[in-house]
Amino acid sequence: MQFLLEHWRDGVEILILWIGIYQLYRAFRATRGASILVGIVMILAIATSLAFIFQLKVIAWILTRSVIYGAFALVIIFQPELRSALAKLGSSKLFSFSKNQRLEFTSILADAAIQLSKHRIGALFALEREINLREHQDTGVNLDAEFSPELAQSIFYPKAALHDGGMILSQGRVAAAGCVFPVSQREMSDRTLGLRHRAAIGLTEETDAVAIVVSEETGHISIAINGELRRNLSESEFKEMLEDIFLPEEKKEEENAKKTLDSEDNSLDPSDRDMVSD
Repeated sequence: MQFLLEHWRDGVEILILWIGIYQLYRAFRATRGASILVGIVMILAIATSLAFIFQLKVIAWILTRSVIYGAFALVIIFQPELRSALAKLGSSKLFSFSKNQRLEFTSILADAAIQLSKHRIGALFALEREINLREHQDTGVNLDAEFSPELAQSIFYPKAALHDGGMILSQGRVAAAGCVFPVSQREMSDRTLGLRHRAAIGLTEETDAVAIVVSEETGHISIAINGELRRNLSESEFKEMLEDIFLPEEKKEEENAKKTLDSEDNSLDPSDRDMVSD
């Protein structure tokens, strides 16, 4: 007990440091700077260990004096990741659709993407959520128009002026079209990914937006969220994924209701039913 009373502050410090290191690991593990961060940590750990083991005073002095400069270097190296984290912390805008609006919007969006897919018209949608996409919206043409499948086909038609860029959807409306999104610099295992797919991944790496891609070559529909891309979705898979993203509460209620009905059906005893044989 005496030991705990004397050293409880040490335990609190260790806990705080552990939480901080773990959060840094979570923030950087899926980013392009992860390998750089691991390399820097390994080099510093090895150099520091050698300096203290072999009493290399000059190297130890250089390491201790270079910490400040190293901090500035890390800010520059991890600028995209830091900007994304600060944007998420500073975001106050909520995805404030009502239930009926979300139901209508997801239905219209699904119809639009499926129609584009059937006609092999390439498209890129960015669905704004909590983080404002104004920075990317300014790279295109502001529209503030009601979203519809017909409007989407008109904008993404191959000969249309805005078909090459992305469309930003905010609160169920078309905020802008022809927008330029940041292309992911992450090493991709699939070399067949086109510019639209890489832009969808890049945007969702920096923001919490949801990006929908319709391939011009194959007509396949893909969804990018949190820097991860789900490709070649069928119509049912696409609709189900939209519901998971934008209608999580409604879908959970529906699943609970289905489970309740199934349990009630299973609890019925056939011997309790009044049945008359022929």
